[in-house]
Amino acid sequence: MILYFSGTGNSEYTARRIGKEIDDEVTNLFDKIRNMDYSEMKSERPWVIVVPTYAWRIPRIVSDWLEKTNFSGKKEVYFVMTCGGSIGNAGHYLKKLCAEKNMNYCGCAEIVMPENYIALFSTPTEDEALQIIEQAESVIDSTALHIKNGDKLPNREISFGDKMNSGMINALFYPMFVHAKKFYATDHCISCGKCVNVCPLKNVSIENGKPKWGDNCTHCMACICTCPKEAIEYGKHSKGLPRYNCLK
Repeated sequence: MILYFSGTGNSEYTARRIGKEIDDEVTNLFDKIRNMDYSEMKSERPWVIVVPTYAWRIPRIVSDWLEKTNFSGKKEVYFVMTCGGSIGNAGHYLKKLCAEKNMNYCGCAEIVMPENYIALFSTPTEDEALQIIEQAESVIDSTALHIKNGDKLPNREISFGDKMNSGMINALFYPMFVHAKKFYATDHCISCGKCVNVCPLKNVSIENGKPKWGDNCTHCMACICTCPKEAIEYGKHSKGLPRYNCLK
């Protein structure tokens, strides 16, 4: 069974492509995470977890859900992480997670997809994004073939920088940068409520016709990159940058 979480579509695109290649069920974790549904899941085929990379590890909202959910049936688990640059040393922490859950870690694949982290980085134009996705497809297909054949995913060479990014930098990054304080809506907002519906943590509400953000943000960028009027900004950084959503 393939389980995925996706803010702006990169991981969904990857999960669905793998699902097609290996002919397996694909399940979106959005509702389970949003509703804190930790009910048992069962699969007679290996688990494939497809997620974006947040500060060189899997999103904390996903790791929290995985820790609290019981998985029965197959013990083998593959991880596939989409990223704008690198997944760092994420595999080290995924191995520990699997050991804690008495599951068999089968490796972690790195799939470079278009950058969506508009809060800190530049997002690609449509043409640039399409080129990056095209380049990623062979890596996705190769990953799917390993899974289909029951092989472990190839190990990546891990540098000292990778260890630092996934370790100390990740630990500092969340409390320092992952918050919703800089989000705001401009006068282009039409009060459609789409930002409310795409938030996996129910952190956005509509007040006086405009979205308001709470304190429980994971920086998935779904709200800012899904807004049909591009009416959401993140401080000054996002101004003038293209909004990226893989599935638009």
